[in-house]
Amino acid sequence: MMTPPLPVTAPGKRAAIALTVVVHAVLLGLLIYGVRWQTQAPESISVELVNAVQGPVAVPPAPTPEPEPVKPIEPKPEPPPPKPAPVPPPRPDIAIKEKEKPKPPPKEVAPKELPPKADPFAEQLKRETEQLQQKRTTDAAAAELAKLKADQATAASKGATDSYNDKIRGKIRGNIVLPPDIKGNPEAIFDVTQLPSGEILSVKLRKTSGHAAWDAATERAIFKSSPLPKPERGDLFRRDLRLTFRPLEN
Repeated sequence: MMTPPLPVTAPGKRAAIALTVVVHAVLLGLLIYGVRWQTQAPESISVELVNAVQGPVAVPPAPTPEPEPVKPIEPKPEPPPPKPAPVPPPRPDIAIKEKEKPKPPPKEVAPKELPPKADPFAEQLKRETEQLQQKRTTDAAAAELAKLKADQATAASKGATDSYNDKIRGKIRGNIVLPPDIKGNPEAIFDVTQLPSGEILSVKLRKTSGHAAWDAATERAIFKSSPLPKPERGDLFRRDLRLTFRPLEN
């Protein structure tokens, strides 16, 4: 095996290294001496006065001040960084939840419906229906009014008829002679036929009272009352009358 050759150092390189070390040592010594010279107070110099007669006194030369060492320039301290702004404390979850409420969904706008086209047949049918309904209402009102008038007329006619019958029966009762032996309140019914002038044509016993004397006395009174009273209106006249009589009538 072959041994690798050792590196050869150049002779000039060693002298440069030695010179660098010496220079650094001198600079370090000057720096240390200058610092100490500035920090120590100067020593006091004592001067002794002698008589001038003795001859000149040799004054020692003042020490040559050594040059002040160059102070290293210290870098200016950098300003402290600005304090960060205080962070606000976190809000409670309730406030965050209230703030972050979901927005309601937008309302759906219904599309505008176009008006339906007019149907002439439907319009005509609608008008006819309204007219028919109006006619029915009018007819119903007219019928109700006619019925009311008829009822009023019937009531008036019945009242007039009752008044006419009461006059006839009143005249006949005025001519009845009560039998002495009559008992109770027997009822006799007669059919009477008269002329428009009120003259009596015939009298017929339709229902006997069961008391012959009362039946005969009533029949005689009917014939005696001829002519009978006339009605106030001609339309109330009736040719055939049915009359009822009782002894104890009011």
